Amino acid sequence: MTTTELPSSMRSTKHGSLDRTRRIRKTLTVLGLVAVAAVFLVPFYWMVSSALKPEHEIYSWPPQWIPSTFVLDHFARAWEVVPFGRFFVNSLIVTAAGSTLKVFLAVFSAYAFAFLRFPGKKILFLAVLGALMVPGHVTLLINYITIGNLGLINTYAGIFLPGLASAFGTFLLRQHFLSLPREVLEAAELDGCGHLRRLVHFVLPMSRPAVVTVALIAVIDEWNDFIWPLLVTNTLQARTLPIGLMFLKESEGVDQWGPIMAGTVLVILPMLLLFLFAQRYIIAGFAGAAARR
Repeated sequence: MTTTELPSSMRSTKHGSLDRTRRIRKTLTVLGLVAVAAVFLVPFYWMVSSALKPEHEIYSWPPQWIPSTFVLDHFARAWEVVPFGRFFVNSLIVTAAGSTLKVFLAVFSAYAFAFLRFPGKKILFLAVLGALMVPGHVTLLINYITIGNLGLINTYAGIFLPGLASAFGTFLLRQHFLSLPREVLEAAELDGCGHLRRLVHFVLPMSRPAVVTVALIAVIDEWNDFIWPLLVTNTLQARTLPIGLMFLKESEGVDQWGPIMAGTVLVILPMLLLFLFAQRYIIAGFAGAAARR
């Protein structure tokens, strides 16, 4: 007996059971997502609220989630204890220069792997994939020796130069470039466009989500980097924001969490705003790269 031959009461019972199952799955999915979001959002909210509440309320029990009065003294204290302004300028310069050059190199290398023919192309791309599996800390010593021999200790170039080659950015963009319509690029070639014109006028405009994704990842990596700037700088004037937080914690101690939380907010806020602005490009960028397997 087929489904259409079942009595109407049995069909309605079956459909009702399926609807209940879907509702239960949907509810469980929503509850799971809320739980995962809470794991990340509750510490973030506590950090922001601690930066805005009076010092005694940070240590009150039971915890006071909403400040009785909003104060900005912690931000002023964090700015005065360590030269946050100098740290901010250093991080801004290093991030802007490093991420721009990193995206520039990733775009050109990805275009070469996607559209050019040259000897050893597959072997070189396998080497790029292999670089994805090598932890960055493995190269710290040789990079430090190289930067030291070049006389770039305590310089902006010494901070961002060793990280300019982005294996992940090259891989992601190459996968996205391969998913682009070949007809458009072939028509551009027939019209006499060289590789540079094809890249600038056709490939990049069609790859904006992927390029923005790589740029955002590069900016976050440069902004949050801690170990390498700590190794390659030894003066306070050359330090970046993540290292400034360490100095702030050492200056305030473990019993003055208000300024420390305020300093953390100052470090996180620019990247958070940037992520919220570019998140739709990130989803589109990864979706485009996954289209070509």
